[in-house]
Amino acid sequence: LISGDAQIGFMGSEASIYVYQEGSDDPAVNFAQLTQRAGNFLVGRQAEEDFKWQDLRGKTVLGGRAGGMPQMVFEYILKKNGLDPVNDLTIDQSISFGLTAAAFTSSAADYTIEFEPFATTLEMEGSGAVVASLGTESGYVPYTAYSARKSYLKQHPEVIQSFTNAIQKGLDYVNSHSSEEIAKVISPHFKETPVDKLALIVERYKSQDTWKEDTVFEENSFTLLKRILEEAGELKAEVPYNELVTMDFSKKAAKNSQ
Repeated sequence: LISGDAQIGFMGSEASIYVYQEGSDDPAVNFAQLTQRAGNFLVGRQAEEDFKWQDLRGKTVLGGRAGGMPQMVFEYILKKNGLDPVNDLTIDQSISFGLTAAAFTSSAADYTIEFEPFATTLEMEGSGAVVASLGTESGYVPYTAYSARKSYLKQHPEVIQSFTNAIQKGLDYVNSHSSEEIAKVISPHFKETPVDKLALIVERYKSQDTWKEDTVFEENSFTLLKRILEEAGELKAEVPYNELVTMDFSKKAAKNSQ
C-alpha cells in the first residue's frame, strides 16, 4: 500500500499506526472498519467449562509474533487478568503464523492461540478444544480495517465511496442471514472446507459479535487499540485519531443502506 503497488489495503489497524510513527508524510488512513473483535481463540488439550485465565499460570502457550495484533491482544488479556506475560507463563513465539495448529498436535504445549478454521479443525480432529475467546475477553477492538493513503483518499473519493458501499452491503447480508446461508455463499472461496464446517465457523464468529453492523471506525475503539499497543511497548508517541481515521465514507455508506 505504501509503495503504491496497491490502492486499498486490508489489515490490522495497528499497521497504520506503525507507518505513522515512522514519519510518513502520506500515511495509511483507515476509512472502513470491518471486524470489532479479535478473531482468535485459546485452544487447550481438552474442554474446560470453568476455564479462567489464571489457569495459564505456569503453562506453555503457542503464541504469535511480537508486535502483531494476535500476540498484543493476548498479552493485554493476560495483564487484564493479573498475569505477567513474561514471568507467569511461557509463550512460544518461534512457530510461524498458520503452522501453530499443526505444531500443537505434536508439541508439549498446553495451549495454542488459533484463528479459524484451525480452531474448529483441532476440535473436529479431537486434538484440542476451544476454552476461551480472545475477542470476547479483549472487548471491541478495531481488529481489521480497510485503509488507503491520504493522497489517494483525496484524489479518488468516488472509488473509496463505492468500495465502502460494497463492504456495507456485505455486512448487511451477514447481519440478516443465518450462518448456514452465509456458509453456502462463501463456500466457493473455501473449496477444501465442507459447508457444514464453514457454518460452524461463521456461527462462532457471529455469536461473539465479530462483524460490525456498519464500517464506522469510532474513536473509542481507536483509543482501546492505542492502549493495547502502549501496554505492548509498541506505541512510541501520541497518535491522533483524526489523522489516521476518517468516517466520511463509512457514514455515507451506512446512511445509504438504511
